[in-house]
Amino acid sequence: MSLSAALTRLRERLAEGVDASSVAVFRVFFFGLMCASSVRFVAAGWVERCFVQPTFFFHYWGASAVEVLSPTAMLALHGIMAVSAALACVGLFYRVAAPVFLLSFVYVELCDVSNYLNHYYQAALLALLFSVIPAHRTCSLDARLRPGLRSATIPAWCMYLLRFQVGVVYVFAGLAKAQPDWLLHGQPLGIWLAARLETPLLGPLFALPYVPLVMSWAGFLFDTTIVAWLLLPRTRPYAYVVVIVFHALTHVLFHIGVFPFLMVLSAPIFFDPAWPRRLAARFGWWLPEAPAADAETGSLPDTNASPPRVGAFTTVALGLYGLVQVLLPLRTHAYGGDVLWHEQGMRYSFRVMVRSKTGSVTYRVRSPDFVNEQLVEPCRYLNSLQEREMSGQPDLILQLAHRIAADYRAEGYRDVEVRADAFVSLNGRPIARLIDPDANLAAIEDGITPATYILPAPATAPLRTHARVEAGGDR
Repeated sequence: MSLSAALTRLRERLAEGVDASSVAVFRVFFFGLMCASSVRFVAAGWVERCFVQPTFFFHYWGASAVEVLSPTAMLALHGIMAVSAALACVGLFYRVAAPVFLLSFVYVELCDVSNYLNHYYQAALLALLFSVIPAHRTCSLDARLRPGLRSATIPAWCMYLLRFQVGVVYVFAGLAKAQPDWLLHGQPLGIWLAARLETPLLGPLFALPYVPLVMSWAGFLFDTTIVAWLLLPRTRPYAYVVVIVFHALTHVLFHIGVFPFLMVLSAPIFFDPAWPRRLAARFGWWLPEAPAADAETGSLPDTNASPPRVGAFTTVALGLYGLVQVLLPLRTHAYGGDVLWHEQGMRYSFRVMVRSKTGSVTYRVRSPDFVNEQLVEPCRYLNSLQEREMSGQPDLILQLAHRIAADYRAEGYRDVEVRADAFVSLNGRPIARLIDPDANLAAIEDGITPATYILPAPATAPLRTHARVEAGGDR
């Protein structure tokens, strides 16, 4: 088959109609969870903790223009997130609600890097995809109020795109575990499980020396293979039970927010597209009637011209999106060294729960106007959550150094230099210096090139002792 013929066949396959109910149910699950999460964030007082109490906020590279709004505005923004997510969930004004949720959610997440979580990034990507996908053609108030919009089918590329996005998380989370700390030393699970000895029934097992290693291998095998098991009809029911049990355990043991719920509710996108319709028929629930599927391919007829075909723009856009999602997690290999140590390429790579870092940072400020160096503690600028996250992430240490230098210059001091004594323990290793103590951080600009102010990772292996516990493994 020629390349041209293959591309034509691909575009036809992407345009084939499939049952829309699976994508619609995913829409309901996802936006329902996002609505509940937004309400919970406000009710728990986290808006004040994350966006009101701190006096300094870490910005993302290239997004320094995004600023934290007033307390009232931040509360209103979370209210907009909750309302728009609720509207998208029920499919009312969907083409407006989904993008509004996306923009408000992304703005909130860009306000402070120290709030970054892998599942926030995944939620932003899914919100982006749902803003593009016509997931409101069925099981929505829009379809009920506008019969001309109603359709029991959806182009296959919509389903494939969502499957791809969920699959990326699992695959890269599994590949990130293919390293000695996880597979040979059972770390950082050994550290975290040592703090869960009081867990009913399971607690005594966590004290056994081999359990962290067994669980580490189980997590590696789960992440790297679960997508295949979910796609195979014969193994799908059992695989989904494993998904539920696996993520229920991570929720109970590690308290990593909505991530386990998000992954449990995302997994059914790998099922047969008509599964909600069959389930509804079994219990007597109503869903719009679907046309009969093709006996050979299982696809549903499309209302567009025959043969259906995805346009060139859509094909290129899908290809570019997929390429970006694959290259972003792989970019860390361009930096060399241990990404868990230097963190360059760590974000947006779905390296879930593979590192525990505890550390401390003290800044040393020099100026010709000083007789001696002046010491600055991060707590002058940060709350406890920010300080914990900053202490193990070199680019955040650099950002705060710039703020400290700016404050001293604003007071009239000349030629201000800022250095850092940053000590970190990675996955239970002995504590070691993270930042070159002689580097003047005030003169170093952040960027995407390899950072020379970060010292090499220690060559020692993780200790087998269950030392301090550091949360935030989902970051």
